[in-house]
Amino acid sequence: MREGPFPGSLGGSNQGVGMLARIQAGTVNGVDWVPVRVEVHLTPGLPSISVVGLPQSAVREGKDRVRAALTSIGLQLPAQRVTVNLAPADIRKEGSGFDLPLAIGLLICSRHLDPKATRGVAMVGELGLDGGIRPIRGALAIARGCGQEGIESLIVPEANGPEAAMADPDLDVRAAPSISRLLAHLRGEAPLPRVPSGALPGSGTCISESEDLVHVRGQEAAKRALEVVAAGGHNLLLIGPPGAGKTMLARRLPGILPPMNRSEALEATTIHSVAGLLPEGEAVLNGRPFRAPHHTISRAGMAGGGTPVRPGEISLAHRGILFLDELAEYSRSVLETLRQPLESGWISLVRARERYRFPARFTLVAAMNPCPCGHLGSESRTCVCDPGQVARYRHRISGPLRDRIDLTLEVPPIPFAELRGSTERNPSSREIRDRVLEARKRQWKRLGAGRANATMTTVEVDSTSHLDREGERLLKNASEKLELSARGIHRVLKVARTIADLDEADTLARPHLAEALQYRAVSGWSR
Repeated sequence: MREGPFPGSLGGSNQGVGMLARIQAGTVNGVDWVPVRVEVHLTPGLPSISVVGLPQSAVREGKDRVRAALTSIGLQLPAQRVTVNLAPADIRKEGSGFDLPLAIGLLICSRHLDPKATRGVAMVGELGLDGGIRPIRGALAIARGCGQEGIESLIVPEANGPEAAMADPDLDVRAAPSISRLLAHLRGEAPLPRVPSGALPGSGTCISESEDLVHVRGQEAAKRALEVVAAGGHNLLLIGPPGAGKTMLARRLPGILPPMNRSEALEATTIHSVAGLLPEGEAVLNGRPFRAPHHTISRAGMAGGGTPVRPGEISLAHRGILFLDELAEYSRSVLETLRQPLESGWISLVRARERYRFPARFTLVAAMNPCPCGHLGSESRTCVCDPGQVARYRHRISGPLRDRIDLTLEVPPIPFAELRGSTERNPSSREIRDRVLEARKRQWKRLGAGRANATMTTVEVDSTSHLDREGERLLKNASEKLELSARGIHRVLKVARTIADLDEADTLARPHLAEALQYRAVSGWSR
């Protein structure tokens, strides 16, 4: 590697005096990129590095990683005072991605690099002690922010290159494996190749043999409900005894969902990137997320939080499925965190100094037993629960949360004859998905690309759900009998609209409304 004016050193006794370098970097707040300018100032004084601008522990520790990384490639820190400012100074800076801009700023101050080499360039990356550049969280969020801010080029760790290149085809993304390789690039000696922006994979099109609905015996009503849920993005609650197949059915739902478009795929991938959960070697999620947290999860685990703040399960399920098995076993406080995002598609977390906003547009699929022992209503097993136990068990799910569930379905045990019967006449997941996709296309034409009936506003429901006199009478009688709230009535109409879309009907007919009402009429669960 070509050395600077003083081989083996970052500047001599008279070099770098009063030198200032500015490097464009960034951090992530929630899932949004926040531009941060790293200012490195070199002045005479006792050898030290001080970092200001609300740096958190991982940022403060970066100065030691930078020192070791530069030493490993034959360079020493200047025997002078180094002040690093992370501007703007009133925003908390988290993560190890500031190591790379700090190191490059030191090289510019010591005149080992021309400042012009970093104009219009942003960079992020964690330095290893050997001079390697390690991957960071949130590279896709940073790349998307750079594209929106008009930054021409972004330098990221080699492992983050394909991910960052997916953000914007016009953004010049370069992936550097080490600090020495990056120096050769910035000096024009050996330019890093531009990372190509790959095409999105066919998200949601891969169905494993073991999770195909063609192998599910019986449960025709449940399979129909899954089709309605997939077609309209509605929330579903399955109630049935242990072993009836509730979990099995829920895990086959992703196989009949329509593929994500580019915008949806980037949104979902950004969240997983920020959380550090993007599968190794994948630049983008290959299918819609399916999250199934255990019932012992905490509020922070479900809604998001921690230090630093990370997205929770409801955000990791964005544009996909959040499956809650044994719904009544989750703590009340955890379940209540679902109410606001189920309506708005967002969750806002407020901390002492910061506000974080995470996307949370997911489909809720839940399963639970009808009672604590699980055998209420069974013809073959005797329920040992008294009415008070059953009532307390069911009331663990609050009325407002039940009101946000569009379809509630009882899943009975499968008779032996059906369990051992043939599956030749069963439709496959691919066939059902084709019908779902046709229904979604009707919704996209009516509501806009990427939108489903479950996201319709009150005005949109009224304009797309015209009923004749007979239908109005049916809805009125059912709403009184089932004690439906205003929200419940609108959700019934949304489900009916989805059923009509599956039938390729432009107007709602009585059968569409009747089927939608049937999903609200489960004993003890109508709202």
